[in-house]
Amino acid sequence: MGDTDPARSLREEVAAHRDPDHDVDPLFVNRWSPRAMSGEPLDEADYRPLFEAARWAPSSRNSQPWRFAYAARGDDEWETFVELLNDFNGTWAVDAAVLVVVFSETTDEEGRSLSAHTFDTGAAWQNLALEGARRGLVVHPMGGFDHDAAAAELDAPDDYAVEAMVAIGERAPAESLPEDLRDGEVPSGRTPLDEFVTRGGF
Repeated sequence: MGDTDPARSLREEVAAHRDPDHDVDPLFVNRWSPRAMSGEPLDEADYRPLFEAARWAPSSRNSQPWRFAYAARGDDEWETFVELLNDFNGTWAVDAAVLVVVFSETTDEEGRSLSAHTFDTGAAWQNLALEGARRGLVVHPMGGFDHDAAAAELDAPDDYAVEAMVAIGERAPAESLPEDLRDGEVPSGRTPLDEFVTRGGF
């Protein structure tokens, strides 16, 4: 199991690639999206807290439109989830301990449109990712999968949108990845604030 020490400091590999311009909690900077995973299963107690973190995300009218359908390695449904992946993601995400499909509900109980369903579900995903980062787990989001098959194979109701897939697992050395992915197994940089934060308008 990864490091669950809540001490707030930049991890060494992160500090080598990232230098925040302002004083923010290191948890935000420590979160990144590795691909190399051990292929070992996780105890349920190690990954269920990630969903608990997602549970506490904010949402419009407290609608909580997110839905996380998952399979853990060894589940009967595991191959169903693996087969949703595109060829590229399948080369590394097959080593996850848990695969998750993220859905969002598009209407409320009265049939009214939930215009912020994607925005709100993104907040829940971020909570999940940050809790995973705190625990030293790989938590990697993916858009490269068969969205239509995900809805059909997982019996999603018609008023749920397919948003993303997520791979969760124990970290492994970059050398465990296919050779063409190893050089990219480092925390990525970020766009400067002045390029996406503007005062007074666009």
